[in-house]
Order: sequence, then C-alpha cells, then structure tokens
Amino acid sequence: MSTMNISLPDTLKSFVDEQVSARGYGTSSEYVRELIRRDQDRLQLRGLLLAGAASAPAGVADEAYFQSLRDRIRKPSVEGGRAR
Repeated sequence: MSTMNISLPDTLKSFVDEQVSARGYGTSSEYVRELIRRDQDRLQLRGLLLAGAASAPAGVADEAYFQSLRDRIRKPSVEGGRAR
C-alpha cells in the first residue's frame, strides 16, 4: 500500500477526527479511503446514467412491462426435464 500525506486546515482536520470517532473508523486513513471509494462509485454511476441517457429508448416501462417481468420470475423454468 502506498502512502500519501495530505495537508488540511485545522477546521478540516477537526472535522475528520470527529467523523472518525463518531462513525467508528479506526483511523483517519480509513475514513478518507471510504470517501474516495464513495466518490469512485458516484463517478461510475454518473457514467452509467449519462450512457443510459445518451442511448436510444428500449421501449415503454409501464405497468404491463413490470408485470411481465414479475410473471417471468415467478414462472418456474424447465431445464433438463425438471422444474427449478
């Protein structure tokens, strides 16, 4: 694991220390790693949303569409002669 030193103003360092104590992190590094992971997740979700918004519509997602999904899930599939 690599090491990175970050300089923070006293107010931000106090905030980090408070969050570490209040949220049960062992160290400030754990807290910062969690923030970075959340930011990565946010960026990935943003990319997926933008890709979805730029794609062509796949069809109408109305009540009939969702009911057909429910029916497919509830219906036992037959594989190799036996129901699953």
